[in-house]
Amino acid sequence: MTLIRSRDFTATRAWGALDIANMGGVTTRLHWADQPYEWHVNDGEEVFAVLDGTVDMHVRENGVARVTTLEAGDIFFAGLGCEHVAHPRGPARILVVEKEGTV
Repeated sequence: MTLIRSRDFTATRAWGALDIANMGGVTTRLHWADQPYEWHVNDGEEVFAVLDGTVDMHVRENGVARVTTLEAGDIFFAGLGCEHVAHPRGPARILVVEKEGTV
């Protein structure tokens, strides 16, 4: 058994992660971030759950960008081909479930 108190997790750099599990090629990682990530499209689906903090999720579809604000407890699902980038508003802790090897 492993207990992780997400509110206590801090990384040495933005988007640093704690690997929690790898279940049949699907990884679960806890990320700490205080800076934007980068625009990207995953090579699989992604579940992004904000555990602590506030994150502005930018999504671009057909060349049109929109922003959705995610608060603690909110979950974002990025389907195949979803171009997105996360911009935390200050420190945030995010649980990410995605295909192994996804950046």
